[in-house]
Amino acid sequence: MGTTIPEAGGLSEDRALLGRTSTAERVADILRSRIADGYFPPGTRLSEDGIGGALGVSRNTLREAFRLLTHERLLVHQLNRGVFVRVLAVGDVLDIYRTRRLVECAVVHELGEPPYPLDGLDRAVAGGERDAEGGDWKAVSTANIHFHRELVALAGSDRTDELMRGVLAELRLAFHVVDDPRALHEPYLVRNRAILDALHAGDRTAAERLLADYLDDSRERLVAAYSRHVDAAVPDGRTAP
Repeated sequence: MGTTIPEAGGLSEDRALLGRTSTAERVADILRSRIADGYFPPGTRLSEDGIGGALGVSRNTLREAFRLLTHERLLVHQLNRGVFVRVLAVGDVLDIYRTRRLVECAVVHELGEPPYPLDGLDRAVAGGERDAEGGDWKAVSTANIHFHRELVALAGSDRTDELMRGVLAELRLAFHVVDDPRALHEPYLVRNRAILDALHAGDRTAAERLLADYLDDSRERLVAAYSRHVDAAVPDGRTAP
């Protein structure tokens, strides 16, 4: 039996975000955020009629948004079945971490002389710690993603920011399948703080070493958890109206 997905009426709240200049890119932004938040879990079939009606956009606009998100590897089109939120393979998770290590460590390695603009990282770390105190582990996951986006933003490169936005969005597809978010995210709160402290101290060499170890450990833990739970956690045939 398929799992029931929340009614598309909740999605209609996002209609205001489209403004008067509704575009496929803006629809894609909304759907990307909803996928990242777990509103549309991996394996969910996306209904053109339901989503198009909720957002008040044409079928052609919605199909273009689907095409954009398929290009970003968040959706997959299955012939004669429709469009689904992608379910990652273990190999996909490994590849995501290879990309993260190449990009994130290079950003830290190439930082110039301190001080560095760390306000965004400060907010992300403090937010994650605050969310953990409140037991909101979904919010901790979001704060952790923000930490890594802010870290990459230190490069001052729009292209790198765009690349990592897609990579980290894919990563969250794996997070949503793992059934113990606290065990997955709690160990890295203190490690985020340690990386931030090293950058505040102007020691980018230490920050890079801490980051590399962090990513290696995170990869091993996530792959182990994902391998155990992916088959049981993602039922087939779910539909988002």
